[in-house]
Amino acid sequence: MNPCILGFGTEVPVNQMSQEEAAAMSADLLCGDERKKRLLKAMLKRSQVSNRYTCIPYKAAYDWVEEDSEPGTSMGLSTQQRMALYAEHVGPLSIGAAHKALESANVSADAITHLITVSCTGFDAPGFDVQLIKALNLRRDVQRMQIGFMGCHAAINGMRVAAALGNADPSSKTLLCATELCSLHYRTQWDEKLMLGNALFADGSAAFVSGRPSGTGELPYVIKATGSYLAPDSTEMMSWQIGNHGFEMSLSSLVPDAIKQHLRPWLARWLESNGLALNDIGSWAVHPGGPRILTAVERSLELPAEALEISRDVLREYGNMSSPTVLFILQRLAALSRPKPCLALAFGPGLMIEAALLD
Repeated sequence: MNPCILGFGTEVPVNQMSQEEAAAMSADLLCGDERKKRLLKAMLKRSQVSNRYTCIPYKAAYDWVEEDSEPGTSMGLSTQQRMALYAEHVGPLSIGAAHKALESANVSADAITHLITVSCTGFDAPGFDVQLIKALNLRRDVQRMQIGFMGCHAAINGMRVAAALGNADPSSKTLLCATELCSLHYRTQWDEKLMLGNALFADGSAAFVSGRPSGTGELPYVIKATGSYLAPDSTEMMSWQIGNHGFEMSLSSLVPDAIKQHLRPWLARWLESNGLALNDIGSWAVHPGGPRILTAVERSLELPAEALEISRDVLREYGNMSSPTVLFILQRLAALSRPKPCLALAFGPGLMIEAALLD
């Protein structure tokens, strides 16, 4: 039997920011003229995000800009300052999600043999893996792996590692925790190419426990297979760079067209190699990189609108939390007992497509 996901856990910070509040703050901090205000307001509206959670109160951004600076001219916090905030807040959020995953899976902390941490929004060593070991009383000899700086699809990369560990050692139990603090990279200097991040990204953590089941009860998912595909001529379409004042996410307007062109041919071939066709998939967990990306997936795969309703619900309620987001969607699909097999999809810099087949 393939390794199974035995339980999920999710956690968000206590601070919230509505899209209306984001629009008001962005107008104050970024928009030096009416054209920019109209552009940013339209961008926020098109995002289809209603609410986001942030590790620090969102109005802290007012303190990031230089006093008496013109809107959109201040660089904000240095990357070093943002990383200090990451180190302060990544642990507690991760611990909350991981604790819930252990409870959901009914697995004791001392049964965990492997720990996978996933993050692309900060660097700190010793990292939140060590914080998890201490706070959860994991074994001191738990074997650690870090999936770093891979972007929104990284939880699927982590799932691939968890499956490989379970296949290599059927007695193992793996805890995966994906945590992102995207809000720490809020842009206070106007750059039209980078403003989409301000409209979409948010903070959150998600975890799961995987391994062979010890009982006969219903399980969320069996990890059947994972796949990857690098879309041709797409390297410049999505990037995630480290700047002097935070990490800079750039997303080309060509990404949805690339997905529409390349997703279906590859995915059909990959599913066929696993004995399935597109019509065999019972439910879909598609990372909501943005509403246009979800629409591109629907059109490429000829899915009915309701197929991605949970992805759209999560985007609206939480925003794009990067790597944990697809696990939020999977947890909700499992809780609703949506049909299987389930196909998880996410997209990241490259343009890279990552998929996981779950049954």
